[in-house]
Amino acid sequence: MDALSPVHCHGDGPCRPADVRSAIRRALDGRGGATGGPYDEEAVSDALLVASELTSNAILHGGGITDFDVDIDGWAVRVSVSDRSDRLPVVTDPLDDQGRRRLGGRGWPIVCRLACDVRVSGLPSGGKRITAVVPVS
Repeated sequence: MDALSPVHCHGDGPCRPADVRSAIRRALDGRGGATGGPYDEEAVSDALLVASELTSNAILHGGGITDFDVDIDGWAVRVSVSDRSDRLPVVTDPLDDQGRRRLGGRGWPIVCRLACDVRVSGLPSGGKRITAVVPVS
């Protein structure tokens, strides 16, 4: 793999959150070595968290990850995760009807807060693709 090439997983094996986080690290290491530019570690942590949330949500709510791509675009990480579900992400109230705190439900707001651009698109074969761009400089 060329250090500047995007990293993909196309349903040819299990794709896990750790796989996407590793792909981000490899892509940043390759790009940083090629450009000599360091990345802000706090911002990189944000990109890793966004990747974890997107992949975890695809597994928990989307019927599994069918594809992912990681690419470095200038000083930003672009991570795209596809799943089998046509359902769009939703924000849920952190409290249930009895006023008790719910477990979960915080991933999508985290993605939307940390990414400078988030896009959800339907796939021709069914399912959806979510792409988030997170600045890392």
